[in-house]
Amino acid sequence: MTPGCYTAITTPYRDGAVDYEGLEKLVAFQIQNGITGILAVGTTGESPVLDWEEHNKVIEIVANNTRNQCLCIAGTGSNNTAESLAGTKHAVQVGAEAVLLVDPYYNGPSSLEIRREYVAPIAAAFPDLNVIPYIIPGRTGAQMLPEDLALLYNSHPNVCAVKEATADPANMRRTRECCGPEFTILSGDDGMTYEMMTDPAISAAGVISVASNAAPKAITKMVQLLNQGNQSEAKTLMLKLEPLFSLVTVKTTEKTPFGEVVCRARNPVAYKALMSILGMPAGGCRQPLGKLTRNGVDVVLEAARKVHATAPDILQPVADFFNVDIGQRLENPENWEDLYYKSY
Repeated sequence: MTPGCYTAITTPYRDGAVDYEGLEKLVAFQIQNGITGILAVGTTGESPVLDWEEHNKVIEIVANNTRNQCLCIAGTGSNNTAESLAGTKHAVQVGAEAVLLVDPYYNGPSSLEIRREYVAPIAAAFPDLNVIPYIIPGRTGAQMLPEDLALLYNSHPNVCAVKEATADPANMRRTRECCGPEFTILSGDDGMTYEMMTDPAISAAGVISVASNAAPKAITKMVQLLNQGNQSEAKTLMLKLEPLFSLVTVKTTEKTPFGEVVCRARNPVAYKALMSILGMPAGGCRQPLGKLTRNGVDVVLEAARKVHATAPDILQPVADFFNVDIGQRLENPENWEDLYYKSY
């Protein structure tokens, strides 16, 4: 796998249907701003709520629009190996160069079962395809361990990378120890990318990023600086980007008739709200995801305003490509009026 920054692209909607025209615009925006590759239909692309016809069409559009320009990674993971095999076959047919396989969710296979009954059959069926396991136990309730990942890499060399989203540096170091120096570790958590790339015991090569939906040029630059060994300049840029990294999950305290509760809006709710505020094609989220609270919108606005005030160049590519005034978009309430629940 090529070191770099890969965008986990959102799936835009219009009137509840997938906005394929908007998707093409988002892909073009990413390519124009130097992204290494695009992941279609990951968590940020709301893979659980697309039917397989939509799922396949999104991958096909991304593959067609990235061809000869950047890598296309297709999200074909499932908790059903037969379903993943079928999705992977389609992804290969339309030109995806890699697939992302999230650990099977809900049915909770062991690490051994994930290796033998899920990833290995797909890797064996498509030996010329890059296969990237996606380790995110906080979402799936399952986890393939570094030892099983290394066994896969040894028996199926096309399992050549991992998207690491355990938030556990010890697990990442063990992955490097087991899999060796040539194996590619990609950050699955924007906020940990700097640490993962500068820790020599992890030596991550880049990130599959959520924040790059809105700031592809800046995050690509940060990753390039880190791969060049320029940690000082990369850290300066990382600190400017941090407010955007914090939006992957937005927690607010809300008042109810029965007392206060914590509302936790998970990705991509806040990022689709941010993109809508900025004037990018995004739409809302499909049920059971919904909207932010008003407090949640304020968190998104605060982060975006801070970035715009301290480092306006980060969001300038959005202004240039989508022909919008970022300052106006961040100050006009009409731009977020429909993005939050009016009551708890």
